[in-house]
Amino acid sequence: MGTRQSVFPNGADEMALLDGIVTAGADASGTAGLVARSLEAVRQHLGMEVAYISEFVGNDSVFRVVDAPGLEAMIKPGDSRSLDDVYCRHILAGRLPELIPDTSVLPLAAGMPITRAVPIGSHVSVPIRLEDGSVYGMFCCLSPQTNPTLNARDLQVMRAFADIAAGEIRRERQSEVEAEARRARIRRVIDESLFAIHFQPIWDFRHRAPVGFECLTRFSPVPVRSPDKWFAEAAELGLGLDLELAAIRACVQAAAGLPDDVYVAVNAAAETLLSPGLAAALEGVDGRRFVLELTEHAAVADYPSLLATIEAYRARGFRLAIDDAGAGYSGLQHILRLKPDIIKLDMALTRDVDTDPARRALAAALIHFARETGCQILAEGIETDEEYATLKRLGVAKGQGYHLGRPMVLADALALCAPVGQVA
Repeated sequence: MGTRQSVFPNGADEMALLDGIVTAGADASGTAGLVARSLEAVRQHLGMEVAYISEFVGNDSVFRVVDAPGLEAMIKPGDSRSLDDVYCRHILAGRLPELIPDTSVLPLAAGMPITRAVPIGSHVSVPIRLEDGSVYGMFCCLSPQTNPTLNARDLQVMRAFADIAAGEIRRERQSEVEAEARRARIRRVIDESLFAIHFQPIWDFRHRAPVGFECLTRFSPVPVRSPDKWFAEAAELGLGLDLELAAIRACVQAAAGLPDDVYVAVNAAAETLLSPGLAAALEGVDGRRFVLELTEHAAVADYPSLLATIEAYRARGFRLAIDDAGAGYSGLQHILRLKPDIIKLDMALTRDVDTDPARRALAAALIHFARETGCQILAEGIETDEEYATLKRLGVAKGQGYHLGRPMVLADALALCAPVGQVA
């Protein structure tokens, strides 16, 4: 232990190593990779056994990143020590030097219990300073062996790497601040219901009458952007379920004003379908008036649990629709494993279905599958009369899209239903 092993090949300048570490670490895994690689490089260069970055939290020094191969039982990320027991405060106050080749020659260091307990034979530690000059913590290397080869150039290297770590910590903290601001914005949207529910009609082609409505969410706060971006950001920040449940609760409340002979389709990811929050949102409602549209495009981790949950909703009259069928492999997996009541043809298939033989063939195959399995086909994204006519000729009986009706407020949906209602 304690054998000096330079990482500077052929006497190459330390700054070249710094550049290499920055490039390799950032390419590997961003901030975490860069800081970890820096610790490893410095520890190897100094021939020491332990390197770490600590953060001062109250009266404690908390180890945030650690490089100590084989010594994980002694020190690991998340461990902490009181600042009263370690060298940090003494170094910052100038009572101990940043570079200590031999702790036994310094009475203050030699007399501290930690020096014997660890033990610490040699020690190099420099402060990590943030942009405002405050001390975040320390960039530290230590060994149980003395190391008389430690010199001023080694200290210069430590300071350079501490500056790199400080820069990465500043960027990480800024990212956290920005993420918190984004979370607060999403949280405000949820708490204050800063969105409106619009209803896009679902038409029965035979009677040219609306048989249902898909509930769609429209957001009012800035930045003005499409609903999918709001939901995607919420999911990224861990608030996707909360936002989706808020939208569903609003849909249920608004749908109470619609006629009993039209149904309402609400969008729900697999996580939402499995959540107790959805059960609470749908408590007491007539399931025969609702279709649950599975919008999840990612792989489902637990199909048996999802299917069991869906069957429980089916027992109450709810139906299941698979959204965006034909848009990807996962959609086909959902169809095969969940056996939906309704398959919704994705607009990628309905768009130009009248002129594109490949789209027409795939749409026809899904329509045939629906007939064979006893479920309904519903085409979405219909935008032209030619698409509508082609889909109807292929055997599609229901659909939605701008050609048939744009999303509308509740009052307009009620007016659309006034002449006649048809049961799906």
